[in-house]
Amino acid sequence: MGAAGTRAGRERGRRDLLGESFASLCGGALAINLLLVVGLLLLLVVHGGAAFWPKRLLAVTLEDGTRLLAEVWERRELSHRGPEPTRPGRQLRLKIGNRDLGGADFRWVDEADMVERRYPPGAVVLERLEWGNFHGYLVELRRGAEVLASGHEAVLRAFGSLHRSALERRRELARLERTELGRINRALERLRREERRLGLGALPAAERLRRAGQIARSRGHLEERHVELEKKIAELGGALAENVLVARAPGGQTREIPLSAIVRLVAPNTLGLAGRARLYLSRAAEFVTGEPRESNTEGGIFPALFGTALMVLLMTCVATPLGVLAAVYLHEYARRGPLLRAVRIAVHNLAGVPSIVFGIFGLGFFVYLVGGAMDRLLFADRLPSPTFGTGGLLWASLTLALLTVPVVIVATEEGLAAVPRSLREASLALGATKAETILRVVLPAAAPGALTGMILAMARAAGEVAPLMVVGMVKLAPALPVDSRFPFVHLERKFMHLGFHVYDVGFQSPNVEATKPIVFATALLLVVLVTALNLVAIVARNRLRRKLAPAVF
Repeated sequence: MGAAGTRAGRERGRRDLLGESFASLCGGALAINLLLVVGLLLLLVVHGGAAFWPKRLLAVTLEDGTRLLAEVWERRELSHRGPEPTRPGRQLRLKIGNRDLGGADFRWVDEADMVERRYPPGAVVLERLEWGNFHGYLVELRRGAEVLASGHEAVLRAFGSLHRSALERRRELARLERTELGRINRALERLRREERRLGLGALPAAERLRRAGQIARSRGHLEERHVELEKKIAELGGALAENVLVARAPGGQTREIPLSAIVRLVAPNTLGLAGRARLYLSRAAEFVTGEPRESNTEGGIFPALFGTALMVLLMTCVATPLGVLAAVYLHEYARRGPLLRAVRIAVHNLAGVPSIVFGIFGLGFFVYLVGGAMDRLLFADRLPSPTFGTGGLLWASLTLALLTVPVVIVATEEGLAAVPRSLREASLALGATKAETILRVVLPAAAPGALTGMILAMARAAGEVAPLMVVGMVKLAPALPVDSRFPFVHLERKFMHLGFHVYDVGFQSPNVEATKPIVFATALLLVVLVTALNLVAIVARNRLRRKLAPAVF
């Protein structure tokens, strides 16, 4: 007995040690996963959040006499300079701006080559609509040949009111071009389509002539209004070009920059902490709410943010009902057997199909087949220009709905399986039909599972890029899918997407180094958007669980 007891004790000790080792292994794996997630978020927050913090301008004079005025973006230690080893030194990566003068935004400079370094208080950054930032010094403000202000202080005092007036005129010009001129162009397009329908119809000759005359008169009035509006736009554009800011680059060159082409004037070397914080918030707000410029490398990303959110919401409205109904049929109505097992295997396999395959299917079925048929039946007067026979928001949403519906089916089936059978039997025993039992008892109890599937579907859809590239997503969309014109939501329009914006700016931009902060900031905003959408669904799911827990479980 003593030997047997000793062996049993050793065996229990070995199993306990194995169990503790396994628990430690699981805990270590969890810790590694958490560290990776936290590290990713910290990377995005540090690099993306710091993208808008203003940097001071460093004036540098090099040994060869070159003068630079730049922001210090990076420092690195060097063990040698050039092919021959020398004493260790440090190298700075400077954002020199003035792309229209030098053709590049950045330059590496060795500290040993710097003869003079200082932070001049008169240095300014001019954020422009084109050619990136201008680094230099203020010279004067002009209106045509008239000098309105001269010198740094005088220009700063006069700049604010003149710039606000120029921005108001620029907004008025944009309103005339986009709204008024766009309204006239749409009316002319409607007349063209009506004229084409008139030619395709079988109306009597007298009626056709009468309507043709009405179309001609309406077109004449619209063309007159078009000419007047173009003249007004030309006058306003000329007025915008009159007020210019003259600035001097560190190399001595001068540039005349229209005030309407300046987004912001900043004197970073004289800003205190409060001023830097206000500028940071202003830049961040512009990034979230503004429109992109300079081939998406500058400005805001609101169209991409809006397009991503709208596409995900439309996809959710399609995928969730389809997935829930399919799961209810598979779990509650379908007869058990080989066919049902084959369908379930197919559903699970669909969840693992590469997303680009769904994109090709969406292009062939939705765009070419369904969209082409809709154009022939409903929009024949617009052909050969396609309406729904080309990629758009509707087809992108439906394609992603097909991509994510297997996730909703699987999660909903798991929720249905978790509902106790006794609830179904009690409902049927009280006289309810099977449909009433499913609708009023089973589905409410399984709603948390369906919401879990919806959360997973939204998270996957928000990050998908490959299928969207062939069914409606574009690099730059001229108009949002939602506006004040009937039917208000234009499902046939192209749209922008945050995921593709990250890819385009980070890998397709001609100036990749300058766009790194925008890439991190856009990725951070995409994470925030997915988190916000998921939080709404998670809160709804938790409330349902708390409400149903006492009655169901």
